[in-house]
Order: sequence, then structure tokens, then C-alpha cells
Amino acid sequence: MRATVLLMSCAVISLFHTADVAANAPSSGAFSALNSATSELDRVHAVVVAHDGEIIHEYHQGGPGVASPTNIKSLSKTVLAAITGAAIEAGIIESAEQPMVELFGSNLPNGTAPQVGNITVAHLLSQQAGLERTSGGNYSAWVASSNWVNDALTRPFVDEPGGQMLYSTGTSHLLSAALTHASGETTYALAQRLLGEPLNINIPPWLRDPQGIYFGGNDMQLSPRALIEVGELYRNDGLVFDDSGNSQRVLPEGWVAESWQPRGSSQWTGDGYGYGWFITQLAGEAVYYGRGFGGQALYVIPEREMTVVITSNPNPPSPGGQFQQALNRLVIGLLSSSDSES
Repeated sequence: MRATVLLMSCAVISLFHTADVAANAPSSGAFSALNSATSELDRVHAVVVAHDGEIIHEYHQGGPGVASPTNIKSLSKTVLAAITGAAIEAGIIESAEQPMVELFGSNLPNGTAPQVGNITVAHLLSQQAGLERTSGGNYSAWVASSNWVNDALTRPFVDEPGGQMLYSTGTSHLLSAALTHASGETTYALAQRLLGEPLNINIPPWLRDPQGIYFGGNDMQLSPRALIEVGELYRNDGLVFDDSGNSQRVLPEGWVAESWQPRGSSQWTGDGYGYGWFITQLAGEAVYYGRGFGGQALYVIPEREMTVVITSNPNPPSPGGQFQQALNRLVIGLLSSSDSES
């Protein structure tokens, strides 16, 4: 781990952590129970747990190892949100309230509805563009189209921008296109420069659309250990530290609080959704998480000073919505164990 998290308790107080003493880490018995429970979930590949800035537990039972890139599916949306925040800090984007059309400039396709002008970066991050979804039953036709951006942008509006949460990978892909047009760099180049370098993690290239735009919101490849660093960036309120204790702000001040503010809710779980993060409570604690198809998950629990990553087999068939609840129960077990020792 980088000094980012190792210095957390003495150099930076998390925006959401107010306790005077460090939260208890799970016990060795709790990790034994975690391993046993995980072994019953054949689809799970790895579980990595960090506490107070250090990785304190790793369990691997299949698939890529904890240091090897794996397809994180729609957990990519959480990483894309971090890239977007870093782009705002770097001055590439003015703010989350900037209209999407300003970032597209002359690259906006013909035939878009007038409401497109009302879509902001915030709407793309929170899945509130108002456009017909490209996910679910529409996904196959969308990725088979000759121009993913044009297809997503010319779909009918089923709600006003800023309305209900309409979970759609096409919406995230519009964010990737906006980043590309605004910066003159690929989303991959931005990811490496603005996120990979300061966090000292490897972000390999991933799938592009027919026009060369990197897939926004799906199919990124990160290792479980790299995902821990992304989670720790948010737990540390957007700051990283070098070995000498010097800080670097990667995400704008206040970005984490904005990201973890519910702006809509999932129609499947009822959990709130902010900028690429779901918001819920597990074992009585506020928990912020990203998730992807097949059992990819990143959890941040600020009050417990914990970040947890779970990766699983990303290939179809889907294990069903109940599988996410099974992953949640693994985290609940860890939180309950540390709670009982306090």
C-alpha cells in the first residue's frame, strides 16, 4: 500500500470518520469465518480487506490473483466517476454542473432532442440523463450498433434530465466520450495520468467502441489490490500522500461528499445512488459501494476505516440479484465481528 492510507490516522481525518480512536479491525477468527463463507460461493475469485490503510487480509480461490487485472464489469462506473472527479480537479471539466454539450462541442451528433442540452456531467454520473436505457434488454442492440454514442444520444427521452435514476451503460459511455472530446486525450490516457499515476496502480487498456472511444462504464481491467487504492482514495477524501507525507489532491475538495449523496435509487435494491456509488447500511454502518455483473464489488466503510474488494467470475450466466446480497453478507460478517470486540 502507498503512504496514502498508511498515514491516514495521523495526517488526515476522513470526512466521515469522527471517532477519537481507531476502529477495531476484524479478528483472525472473523477472517477464518470469512474464508469459510466465501468458499461456499463458488463464483467468488478473491476477497481483499484493508483496515486503517493496510491490506490485512487476502483470500484467493480461483481466477486471476489479487495482483492481476480482472474484468470488473460495471464496477467500471465507479472508477469512471473517479476519473471524472480527477478531470475536474485538473481543470479539464469546470464542474459537475457543466452541460455535456459544452464538452462535446462540434462532436455532438445530428438529430438529438432539445433536452440533450439540459444534460449535465452530474446527470451522467448519477444515471439521470433521462434517455431510454441501453442496458437490460436494449444492451445487445446498442453494442451491435455502428456508433454507440449516436445511438445512446438519439434515443427517446423517458424522463427529464435530473429525474429518476435510469441505470444505463450508454449514459456512462456518454461520459467517456465527453471526457475524450473535452481533453483531446483518450479516457484510457486520462485514467493513467490522473488516477493510475498518483495511486501507483496499473490500469490496462480496455474495450473501445467503433469510433475509438474507450467503453465508459464496463469492461475495465483492474486488480483487487488496485481497487483497494481507489476505495482508499475516497476514504481519504480524495487525497494521496507520498513516502514523505506530502499530500496530493486527486479529487476536488468536497467531491467525496457529493459522490456519496443519494441522487436517485436503484429500482432493484432501493439503495441510493450518487456519482458512481451506491449508498446503503450494513450492520448499522453507512456503506458506499460500487458493483459489477457477476459479483464484482468495492465497499468503503469510513466509520470502520475499512475498504473491501470482492471479485468474481465475470462471465454469463448472471448469478442473479441475490448474489449481491450474498456478497453484502460477507461484509456484514466482518463489520459484526469488529463491532463485537469494541
